[in-house]
Amino acid sequence: VQLVESGGAQVQPGGSLRLSCTASGLTADYYTIGWFRQAPGKEREGVSCIRDSAGRKYYADSVKGRFSISRDNAKNTVYLQMNSLKPEDTAVYYCASVEDCIIVETSSKDLVDWWGQGTQVTVSS
Repeated sequence: VQLVESGGAQVQPGGSLRLSCTASGLTADYYTIGWFRQAPGKEREGVSCIRDSAGRKYYADSVKGRFSISRDNAKNTVYLQMNSLKPEDTAVYYCASVEDCIIVETSSKDLVDWWGQGTQVTVSS
């Protein structure tokens, strides 16, 4: 299994980015993908998650209304659209394959099955 993230960059506050997570070695319709982030000196925290074909989505309170998660099963890719970015969104963002979104909701990083390599998002003027 391999997860490859892309799309991280430096943007100004209020800007937008779209992160992508492309999976290989997973059956497209049956995997659940989450996004975590880790800022310097802080614990890795769950940000968002989308379940398999049921499409259930989760967002942390800190990103609700600003971030949107979606998937394209034909491309084996999950996207995280991030709008109205704030300096506190600065972190390395990781996608992760998990059994269920509760793992992301509780930031239970030790229960993640597979991790991507991470992509840096920096929000500053």
